[in-house]
Amino acid sequence: MRVGVVTFPGSLDDRDAARAVRIAGGTAVPLWHGDADLKGVDAVVVPGGFSYGDYLRCGAIARFAPVMDEIVKAASPASGGLPVLGICNGFQILCESHLLPGALIRNDHRHFICRDQELSVERTDTVWTSGYAPGERITIPLKNGEGGFVADERTLDQLEGEGRVVFRYQGFNPNGSYRDIAGISNAAGTVVGLMPHPEHAVEALFGPEGSGIDGLRFFTSVLESLVSA
Repeated sequence: MRVGVVTFPGSLDDRDAARAVRIAGGTAVPLWHGDADLKGVDAVVVPGGFSYGDYLRCGAIARFAPVMDEIVKAASPASGGLPVLGICNGFQILCESHLLPGALIRNDHRHFICRDQELSVERTDTVWTSGYAPGERITIPLKNGEGGFVADERTLDQLEGEGRVVFRYQGFNPNGSYRDIAGISNAAGTVVGLMPHPEHAVEALFGPEGSGIDGLRFFTSVLESLVSA
């Protein structure tokens, strides 16, 4: 299976995401922000970093990139619902592109934070989380300065009611996200966005101590979903 990994000016984690795809057994395909071409990939990862220098606000310029026009089209149910994962800055871009609701704002404590973060898995019927168990606790790295997920009460209630909260922060809310939300999905479970970085927890020697590969199942889940589709 071929998984596209987008690179914007300012992307930092595109190589890590591509490596995670390869470790999971997939083929990582580089996608350039200025190309309106998805190269026939079966899924896409929009990685973390500081696309376009985070000018205006995080993800606000990246949403207009030619590659994002193609991703938005391909991710629509009418086009077959291409699986898309947005990580950190990628989550911000997915919200700015209206593939996911809500927005990400500056952390409530106004500081950049970098730590290993415990999460609870709230939804396991997405193409990116089918390898996890409901209620499972996982630990993956988190690093952001504008990671507070916000939305109006109606949108939050809708996300809760439709079971679209995919992850919640456990033990410590690192950025003031409403209702401790760390990640959400679209209704179909094909588009997922989260602030923590699963691509940094795919190898035992380099991931969080004691749970170094908790992020690997994001990538094996989508590959298994694509094979069984």
